[in-house]
Amino acid sequence: MDQYSQMLAFIWSTECGSFSAAARAHEMSPSAISKLIARLEDRLRVRLFMRGSRVLTLTEEGAAYLRSAKAVVEAMSEADSLAEGLPSRVSGTLRIHTMTSFAKQQIVPWLPAFLDTYPGLDVEIQLGAQFVDQFEQGLDIAIHSGALPSSSRVAKRIGECEWLLCASPGYLEKHGTPQQPKDLMNHRCFNFSFASPWNTWAFVQDGLGVTTPVQPRGSFTQGELLRDMAKSGAGIVRLADFHIGQDIQDGSLVLLLDEYKADILEPIYLLYSDRKHLSPRIRVFIEFFQQKWIEHPWKVVRPVHPCGEVIRGAK
Repeated sequence: MDQYSQMLAFIWSTECGSFSAAARAHEMSPSAISKLIARLEDRLRVRLFMRGSRVLTLTEEGAAYLRSAKAVVEAMSEADSLAEGLPSRVSGTLRIHTMTSFAKQQIVPWLPAFLDTYPGLDVEIQLGAQFVDQFEQGLDIAIHSGALPSSSRVAKRIGECEWLLCASPGYLEKHGTPQQPKDLMNHRCFNFSFASPWNTWAFVQDGLGVTTPVQPRGSFTQGELLRDMAKSGAGIVRLADFHIGQDIQDGSLVLLLDEYKADILEPIYLLYSDRKHLSPRIRVFIEFFQQKWIEHPWKVVRPVHPCGEVIRGAK
């Protein structure tokens, strides 16, 4: 920055005709201008002005340096002018990492409308069941649920989800409906293939928390495959409401043991790396997502008793 200040002081002095005139024009002291010019000449190891005259006269080297200095200042001014438009310019590639089930059920349905709204923006969606910090590799946004590792990233809580037990009507007709958590031991169940709190099927029975040690007949890395297994009539699964809420509403999946469900809500976070200088492409995605959240909530609507109480376990 000091070199740039020296360059400006030199240009101002040639334009104004003297150090004192340049100082007055730019609200500086003549000594400050003089010191900047002296540092510039020392750095370049050349005289830029002829001394001994009341009017500044450029040396041959000074005239050559003036042309180069003006070109540098003009280039920097042009760069600043272009940068002024960046806050309102939405373009480039937005890179998002999220769960496969969340992407399919809660992003892809409105993604075409988002791309139509911002034609200069491309989207790259990376999928994974668990959060991995890849912001140093160019990631813009991550959307994940559950406990997150401690980090310096900005984590914006955008909502929560609940985990629900379900099966298809066909499976229940063939194998019966479990009436208590312990009945699950006699049913065909499926789970995730990696270590996760999602594999713990917790309930509340007689006011006490209980955990059923489910022995899965199959396990998968993606919740989408668990959903497919359940809808095909293969067995019972436990998945987030943002994943299977619509299936329960349309009857293709049936809630199980809802009256024993532990009322634990799991937070959903939207993560990004910088709170102060938020990229336009990140900002517009967050705004668009929050609008869709309001328009299309995924919460499962349970029947309500005439007295106002939710009827648990209603089919």
